[in-house]
Amino acid sequence: MRIGIDYTPAHEQGGGIGRYVRELVAALAVCDSAQVYRLFVAGAARSQLPPAPAANFAYCSTRLSPLTLARLWHRARLPLPVETFVGKVRLFHATDFVLPPTLPRTRTLLTVHDLSFARLPDSAAPRLRAYLEAVVPRSARRADHILADSAATKADLMALYGIPEAKITVLYSGVSSAFAPVRDSARQSAVRAKYGIGESPYVLSVGTVQPRKNYERLMQAFAALPPRWADLKLVIVGGRGWLEAPIHAQARALGERVIFTGFAAESDLPALYSGALCLAFPSLYEGFGLPALEGMACGVPVLTSNVSSLPEVAGDAALMVDPHSVEAIRAGLLALLEEDSAARAARIARGYAQAARFTWGVAARQLKALYEALA
Repeated sequence: MRIGIDYTPAHEQGGGIGRYVRELVAALAVCDSAQVYRLFVAGAARSQLPPAPAANFAYCSTRLSPLTLARLWHRARLPLPVETFVGKVRLFHATDFVLPPTLPRTRTLLTVHDLSFARLPDSAAPRLRAYLEAVVPRSARRADHILADSAATKADLMALYGIPEAKITVLYSGVSSAFAPVRDSARQSAVRAKYGIGESPYVLSVGTVQPRKNYERLMQAFAALPPRWADLKLVIVGGRGWLEAPIHAQARALGERVIFTGFAAESDLPALYSGALCLAFPSLYEGFGLPALEGMACGVPVLTSNVSSLPEVAGDAALMVDPHSVEAIRAGLLALLEEDSAARAARIARGYAQAARFTWGVAARQLKALYEALA
Protein backbone atom coordinates (compact mmCIF):
# COMPACT_ATOMS: atom_id res chain seq x y z
CA MET A 1 0.00 0.00 0.00
CA ARG A 2 1.31 3.44 -0.96
CA ILE A 3 0.61 6.29 1.46
CA GLY A 4 1.30 9.97 0.81
CA ILE A 5 2.14 12.34 3.67
CA ASP A 6 2.49 16.10 3.43
CA TYR A 7 6.00 16.58 4.85
CA THR A 8 6.17 20.26 3.90
CA PRO A 9 5.80 21.60 7.48
CA ALA A 10 8.74 19.46 8.59
CA HIS A 11 10.92 21.13 5.96
CA GLU A 12 9.81 24.74 6.33
CA GLN A 13 8.73 25.14 9.97
CA GLY A 14 11.19 24.99 12.83
CA GLY A 15 8.74 24.70 15.71
CA GLY A 16 5.21 23.59 16.42
CA ILE A 17 3.69 21.77 13.48
CA GLY A 18 7.06 21.23 11.84
CA ARG A 19 8.30 19.31 14.86
CA TYR A 20 5.04 17.36 15.01
CA VAL A 21 5.47 16.12 11.42
CA ARG A 22 9.20 15.39 11.77
CA GLU A 23 8.79 13.41 14.97
CA LEU A 24 5.71 11.51 13.83
CA VAL A 25 7.26 10.43 10.52
CA ALA A 26 10.52 9.41 12.24
CA ALA A 27 8.57 7.26 14.70
CA LEU A 28 6.44 5.83 11.89
CA ALA A 29 9.61 4.78 10.09
CA VAL A 30 10.61 2.76 13.15
CA CYS A 31 7.30 0.92 13.52
CA ASP A 32 6.29 0.33 9.88
CA SER A 33 8.57 -1.24 7.32
CA ALA A 34 5.75 -2.79 5.27
CA GLN A 35 3.96 0.15 3.65
CA VAL A 36 5.44 2.42 0.98
CA TYR A 37 5.46 6.10 1.98
CA ARG A 38 5.76 9.14 -0.25
CA LEU A 39 6.71 12.34 1.57
CA PHE A 40 5.44 15.37 -0.31
CA VAL A 41 7.54 18.53 0.14
CA ALA A 42 6.56 21.83 -1.47
CA GLY A 43 9.12 24.55 -2.12
CA ALA A 44 12.18 22.33 -2.03
CA ALA A 45 14.68 20.67 -4.30
CA ARG A 46 15.59 17.07 -3.51
CA SER A 47 19.15 18.18 -2.73
CA GLN A 48 17.84 20.37 0.11
CA LEU A 49 16.28 17.46 1.97
CA PRO A 50 17.92 15.13 4.52
CA PRO A 51 18.15 11.39 3.94
CA ALA A 52 14.80 9.64 3.98
CA PRO A 53 13.99 8.13 7.40
CA ALA A 54 13.87 4.53 6.12
CA ALA A 55 14.12 2.49 2.92
CA ASN A 56 10.34 2.44 2.42
CA PHE A 57 10.13 6.26 2.58
CA ALA A 58 10.89 8.53 -0.38
CA TYR A 59 10.63 12.25 -0.93
CA CYS A 60 8.47 13.72 -3.69
CA SER A 61 9.40 17.38 -3.89
CA THR A 62 8.42 20.32 -6.04
CA ARG A 63 9.90 23.79 -6.33
CA LEU A 64 6.38 25.23 -6.32
CA SER A 65 6.17 27.01 -2.98
CA PRO A 66 3.49 26.32 -0.37
CA LEU A 67 2.11 29.81 -1.05
CA THR A 68 1.89 29.17 -4.79
CA LEU A 69 0.13 25.86 -4.23
CA ALA A 70 -2.27 27.46 -1.75
CA ARG A 71 -3.20 30.02 -4.39
CA LEU A 72 -3.65 27.37 -7.05
CA TRP A 73 -5.52 24.87 -4.89
CA HIS A 74 -7.58 27.03 -2.55
CA ARG A 75 -7.99 30.40 -4.20
CA ALA A 76 -8.15 29.49 -7.90
CA ARG A 77 -9.61 26.05 -6.98
CA LEU A 78 -7.46 24.46 -9.69
CA PRO A 79 -8.17 20.70 -9.71
CA LEU A 80 -4.48 19.78 -9.80
CA PRO A 81 -4.33 16.57 -7.72
CA VAL A 82 -1.53 16.08 -5.24
CA GLU A 83 -0.88 12.75 -6.98
CA THR A 84 0.74 14.85 -9.74
CA PHE A 85 3.66 15.11 -7.33
CA VAL A 86 3.49 11.94 -5.21
CA GLY A 87 2.18 9.45 -7.76
CA LYS A 88 -0.78 7.18 -7.23
CA VAL A 89 -1.45 6.55 -3.52
CA ARG A 90 -4.17 4.71 -1.65
CA LEU A 91 -4.28 7.31 1.12
CA PHE A 92 -3.06 10.90 1.44
CA HIS A 93 -2.45 12.46 4.87
CA ALA A 94 -2.59 16.28 4.91
CA THR A 95 -0.74 17.27 8.08
CA ASP A 96 -1.33 21.01 8.29
CA PHE A 97 -5.02 22.04 8.38
CA VAL A 98 -5.80 22.02 4.65
CA LEU A 99 -6.52 19.24 2.18
CA PRO A 100 -5.21 19.49 -1.40
CA PRO A 101 -7.16 18.17 -4.38
CA THR A 102 -6.85 14.39 -4.79
CA LEU A 103 -7.95 11.81 -7.30
CA PRO A 104 -11.50 10.51 -6.68
CA ARG A 105 -10.50 7.12 -5.28
CA THR A 106 -7.76 8.38 -2.96
CA ARG A 107 -8.70 8.18 0.71
CA THR A 108 -7.89 11.31 2.73
CA LEU A 109 -6.82 12.03 6.29
CA LEU A 110 -6.55 15.60 7.60
CA THR A 111 -4.79 16.81 10.75
CA VAL A 112 -6.38 19.85 12.39
CA HIS A 113 -4.10 21.03 15.18
CA ASP A 114 -6.37 23.67 16.68
CA LEU A 115 -9.13 26.14 15.85
CA SER A 116 -7.58 29.17 17.53
CA PHE A 117 -8.40 31.36 14.52
CA ALA A 118 -12.09 30.61 15.14
CA ARG A 119 -12.08 30.59 18.94
CA LEU A 120 -9.82 33.67 19.29
CA PRO A 121 -10.23 35.58 16.02
CA ASP A 122 -8.58 38.75 17.34
CA SER A 123 -5.35 36.87 18.00
CA ALA A 124 -4.71 35.92 14.37
CA ALA A 125 -3.46 38.08 11.51
CA PRO A 126 -6.53 39.12 9.48
CA ARG A 127 -5.40 37.71 6.13
CA LEU A 128 -4.36 34.39 7.66
CA ARG A 129 -7.62 34.18 9.58
CA ALA A 130 -9.69 34.85 6.47
CA TYR A 131 -7.81 32.14 4.58
CA LEU A 132 -8.20 29.56 7.34
CA GLU A 133 -11.86 30.40 7.91
CA ALA A 134 -12.52 29.65 4.26
CA VAL A 135 -10.31 26.64 3.71
CA VAL A 136 -10.25 24.65 6.97
CA PRO A 137 -14.02 23.98 7.23
CA ARG A 138 -14.11 22.96 3.56
CA SER A 139 -11.13 20.63 4.05
CA ALA A 140 -12.58 19.14 7.23
CA ARG A 141 -15.89 18.31 5.57
CA ARG A 142 -14.20 16.82 2.49
CA ALA A 143 -11.71 14.63 4.34
CA ASP A 144 -12.61 11.00 4.93
CA HIS A 145 -11.26 11.24 8.46
CA ILE A 146 -9.71 13.88 10.75
CA LEU A 147 -6.96 13.77 13.34
CA ALA A 148 -7.31 16.23 16.23
CA ASP A 149 -4.36 17.02 18.51
CA SER A 150 -6.55 16.84 21.63
CA ALA A 151 -10.04 16.13 22.90
CA ALA A 152 -10.50 19.90 23.15
CA THR A 153 -9.79 20.33 19.43
CA LYS A 154 -12.12 17.42 18.65
CA ALA A 155 -14.88 19.16 20.62
CA ASP A 156 -14.23 22.39 18.71
CA LEU A 157 -14.49 20.60 15.35
CA MET A 158 -17.83 19.13 16.37
CA ALA A 159 -19.21 22.36 17.84
CA LEU A 160 -18.00 24.84 15.21
CA TYR A 161 -18.16 22.78 12.01
CA GLY A 162 -20.67 20.08 12.84
CA ILE A 163 -18.19 17.28 12.13
CA PRO A 164 -19.56 13.90 13.32
CA GLU A 165 -17.75 12.50 16.33
CA ALA A 166 -17.08 9.20 14.56
CA LYS A 167 -15.11 11.03 11.88
CA ILE A 168 -12.53 12.40 14.35
CA THR A 169 -9.68 10.59 16.12
CA VAL A 170 -7.59 12.21 18.84
CA LEU A 171 -3.87 11.65 18.28
CA TYR A 172 -1.72 13.04 21.06
CA SER A 173 1.76 14.32 20.33
CA GLY A 174 4.78 12.83 22.04
CA VAL A 175 7.78 14.15 23.91
CA SER A 176 11.12 13.38 22.32
CA SER A 177 13.62 11.47 24.45
CA ALA A 178 15.99 14.41 23.89
CA PHE A 179 13.96 16.34 26.45
CA ALA A 180 15.56 15.37 29.75
CA PRO A 181 17.29 17.33 32.53
CA VAL A 182 20.57 18.92 31.47
CA ARG A 183 22.89 18.97 34.47
CA ASP A 184 26.13 19.67 32.60
CA SER A 185 27.12 23.14 33.83
CA ALA A 186 29.30 23.80 30.78
CA ARG A 187 26.42 23.11 28.41
CA GLN A 188 24.13 25.26 30.52
CA SER A 189 26.61 28.14 30.47
CA ALA A 190 27.13 27.83 26.72
CA VAL A 191 23.38 28.01 26.03
CA ARG A 192 22.94 30.95 28.41
CA ALA A 193 25.72 32.81 26.60
CA LYS A 194 24.38 31.92 23.15
CA TYR A 195 20.97 33.45 23.89
CA GLY A 196 22.17 36.40 25.98
CA ILE A 197 20.64 35.23 29.25
CA GLY A 198 23.63 35.70 31.50
CA GLU A 199 23.87 34.18 34.96
CA SER A 200 20.64 35.54 36.46
CA PRO A 201 17.85 33.18 37.52
CA TYR A 202 15.00 33.13 35.03
CA VAL A 203 11.44 32.11 34.31
CA LEU A 204 11.08 30.57 30.86
CA SER A 205 8.23 30.83 28.36
CA VAL A 206 8.24 29.06 24.98
CA GLY A 207 6.13 29.82 21.92
CA THR A 208 5.83 32.01 18.84
CA VAL A 209 5.56 35.70 19.71
CA GLN A 210 1.86 36.29 19.08
CA PRO A 211 -1.18 37.38 21.15
CA ARG A 212 -2.51 33.85 21.75
CA LYS A 213 0.52 33.04 23.90
CA ASN A 214 -0.63 35.70 26.39
CA TYR A 215 2.79 37.30 26.80
CA GLU A 216 1.40 40.72 27.72
CA ARG A 217 -0.43 39.42 30.78
CA LEU A 218 2.55 37.23 31.66
CA MET A 219 4.85 40.26 31.62
CA GLN A 220 2.41 42.27 33.74
CA ALA A 221 2.28 39.42 36.27
CA PHE A 222 6.07 39.10 36.20
CA ALA A 223 6.50 42.84 36.82
CA ALA A 224 4.20 42.60 39.86
CA LEU A 225 6.34 40.02 41.67
CA PRO A 226 7.72 41.19 45.05
CA PRO A 227 10.98 43.21 45.11
CA ARG A 228 12.88 40.19 46.45
CA TRP A 229 12.64 38.79 42.90
CA ALA A 230 14.05 41.92 41.27
CA ASP A 231 17.03 40.01 39.82
CA LEU A 232 14.78 37.48 38.09
CA LYS A 233 14.61 37.49 34.27
CA LEU A 234 11.76 36.46 32.01
CA VAL A 235 13.15 34.59 28.99
CA ILE A 236 10.79 34.25 26.02
CA VAL A 237 11.87 31.68 23.43
CA GLY A 238 10.04 31.82 20.13
CA GLY A 239 10.19 33.00 16.56
CA ARG A 240 8.54 36.15 15.29
CA GLY A 241 4.81 35.87 14.84
CA TRP A 242 2.03 38.30 14.07
CA LEU A 243 0.49 41.25 15.92
CA GLU A 244 3.65 41.30 18.01
CA ALA A 245 4.26 45.08 18.30
CA PRO A 246 2.27 45.51 21.57
CA ILE A 247 4.13 42.56 23.08
CA HIS A 248 7.52 44.13 22.40
CA ALA A 249 6.25 47.51 23.63
CA GLN A 250 5.25 45.89 26.92
CA ALA A 251 8.69 44.29 27.17
CA ARG A 252 10.48 47.60 26.61
CA ALA A 253 8.68 49.02 29.62
CA LEU A 254 10.37 46.35 31.75
CA GLY A 255 13.82 47.10 30.37
CA GLU A 256 16.42 44.36 30.59
CA ARG A 257 14.29 42.06 32.74
CA VAL A 258 12.67 40.53 29.64
CA ILE A 259 14.83 38.68 27.11
CA PHE A 260 13.54 37.61 23.70
CA THR A 261 15.88 34.96 22.35
CA GLY A 262 14.10 34.58 19.01
CA PHE A 263 13.79 31.10 17.57
CA ALA A 264 15.97 28.60 19.45
CA ALA A 265 17.51 25.48 17.97
CA GLU A 266 15.65 22.36 19.08
CA SER A 267 18.92 20.92 20.41
CA ASP A 268 19.23 23.89 22.80
CA LEU A 269 15.73 23.64 24.24
CA PRO A 270 16.46 20.97 26.89
CA ALA A 271 19.19 23.15 28.40
CA LEU A 272 16.96 26.24 28.26
CA TYR A 273 14.18 24.37 30.06
CA SER A 274 16.54 22.81 32.59
CA GLY A 275 18.11 26.13 33.57
CA ALA A 276 14.78 27.78 34.41
CA LEU A 277 13.28 28.08 37.88
CA CYS A 278 9.92 27.35 36.27
CA LEU A 279 8.14 27.34 32.92
CA ALA A 280 5.30 29.85 32.46
CA PHE A 281 2.91 28.79 29.70
CA PRO A 282 -0.35 30.72 30.33
CA SER A 283 -1.60 30.45 26.75
CA LEU A 284 -5.12 31.57 25.89
CA TYR A 285 -5.66 28.57 23.63
CA GLU A 286 -3.66 25.50 22.58
CA GLY A 287 -4.49 22.59 20.35
CA PHE A 288 -2.04 20.55 22.42
CA GLY A 289 0.58 22.59 24.30
CA LEU A 290 3.79 20.61 23.87
CA PRO A 291 6.08 23.05 25.80
CA ALA A 292 4.26 22.17 29.03
CA LEU A 293 5.22 18.50 28.63
CA GLU A 294 8.75 19.29 27.45
CA GLY A 295 9.28 21.41 30.57
CA MET A 296 8.04 18.56 32.76
CA ALA A 297 10.33 16.08 30.99
CA CYS A 298 13.26 18.38 31.77
CA GLY A 299 12.41 18.49 35.48
CA VAL A 300 10.96 22.00 35.62
CA PRO A 301 7.81 23.05 37.54
CA VAL A 302 5.16 24.25 35.09
CA LEU A 303 2.52 26.97 35.30
CA THR A 304 -0.10 26.75 32.58
CA SER A 305 -3.69 27.66 31.76
CA ASN A 306 -6.92 25.96 32.77
CA VAL A 307 -8.44 26.32 29.28
CA SER A 308 -8.62 24.46 25.94
CA SER A 309 -6.40 21.36 25.76
CA LEU A 310 -4.04 22.30 28.57
CA PRO A 311 -5.81 20.52 31.45
CA GLU A 312 -5.78 17.21 29.54
CA VAL A 313 -2.09 17.67 28.70
CA ALA A 314 -0.95 18.89 32.11
CA GLY A 315 -2.94 16.48 34.27
CA ASP A 316 -2.16 16.96 37.96
CA ALA A 317 1.47 17.88 37.35
CA ALA A 318 1.19 21.59 36.52
CA LEU A 319 -0.14 24.56 38.44
CA MET A 320 -3.11 25.74 36.36
CA VAL A 321 -4.41 29.31 36.44
CA ASP A 322 -6.97 31.52 34.72
CA PRO A 323 -4.97 32.97 31.79
CA HIS A 324 -7.22 36.05 31.63
CA SER A 325 -6.28 37.11 35.18
CA VAL A 326 -2.95 38.88 35.69
CA GLU A 327 -3.30 38.36 39.42
CA ALA A 328 -3.84 34.62 39.02
CA ILE A 329 -0.71 34.36 36.86
CA ARG A 330 1.29 36.45 39.37
CA ALA A 331 0.13 34.34 42.31
CA GLY A 332 0.90 31.14 40.41
CA LEU A 333 4.41 32.27 39.51
CA LEU A 334 5.11 33.25 43.12
CA ALA A 335 3.77 29.92 44.37
CA LEU A 336 6.15 27.99 42.12
CA LEU A 337 9.12 30.25 42.80
CA GLU A 338 8.69 29.99 46.58
CA GLU A 339 7.49 26.39 46.85
CA ASP A 340 9.35 24.47 49.55
CA SER A 341 11.83 21.83 48.44
CA ALA A 342 9.62 18.83 49.26
CA ALA A 343 6.61 20.22 47.39
CA ARG A 344 8.81 21.21 44.45
CA ALA A 345 10.33 17.71 44.29
CA ALA A 346 6.87 16.13 44.36
CA ARG A 347 5.65 18.43 41.58
CA ILE A 348 8.68 17.61 39.43
CA ALA A 349 8.11 13.88 39.99
CA ARG A 350 4.50 14.23 38.87
CA GLY A 351 5.77 16.09 35.81
CA TYR A 352 8.13 13.28 34.84
CA ALA A 353 5.29 10.78 35.14
CA GLN A 354 2.90 12.93 33.10
CA ALA A 355 5.41 13.56 30.30
CA ALA A 356 6.22 9.84 30.11
CA ARG A 357 2.60 9.13 29.11
CA PHE A 358 3.13 10.91 25.78
CA THR A 359 5.54 9.26 23.34
CA TRP A 360 5.96 9.49 19.58
CA GLY A 361 6.16 5.71 19.42
CA VAL A 362 2.65 5.38 20.83
CA ALA A 363 1.42 8.09 18.45
CA ALA A 364 3.02 6.41 15.42
CA ARG A 365 1.54 3.01 16.21
CA GLN A 366 -1.91 4.57 16.59
CA LEU A 367 -1.44 6.38 13.28
CA LYS A 368 -0.30 3.20 11.51
CA ALA A 369 -3.44 1.39 12.69
CA LEU A 370 -5.60 4.27 11.46
CA TYR A 371 -3.91 4.27 8.05
CA GLU A 372 -4.65 0.56 7.70
CA ALA A 373 -8.27 1.00 8.77
CA LEU A 374 -8.87 3.86 6.35
CA ALA A 375 -7.14 2.29 3.36
